[in-house]
Amino acid sequence: MPDPAKMEAAVHEYVAAFAEGNPERVAALFAGDATVEDPVGTPPHVGREAIRAFYTQSMQTGAQLKLEGPVRVAADHAAFAFSVHLHWEGRDQRVDVIDTFRFNENNEVIEMRAYFGPQNMHGFA
Repeated sequence: MPDPAKMEAAVHEYVAAFAEGNPERVAALFAGDATVEDPVGTPPHVGREAIRAFYTQSMQTGAQLKLEGPVRVAADHAAFAFSVHLHWEGRDQRVDVIDTFRFNENNEVIEMRAYFGPQNMHGFA
């Protein structure tokens, strides 16, 4: 079973990596064969290289993440609500998101899923 303290620390590292604009730091949280489905319902990014490429592109928007409450840890999952703040198409915008991370025994993220839809996007045309 993964360590709950390390699971929560991984979430905080994820947010800090975005603040720094560092996709390498994010990719380092994931197992080599991990998946990222962002948002849920889209084709997953599979493997650390694909995940790094996805976050490199995501960070080019200047997105900053702000946790909106505590990290919830249960078994091998962590769930966390946050808002994404970015300046896009000439104006400040926000997306309200819930992410889930699933961890392996080595405390690496093996699955990330992002939950949000059009009703969670504020300031978008």
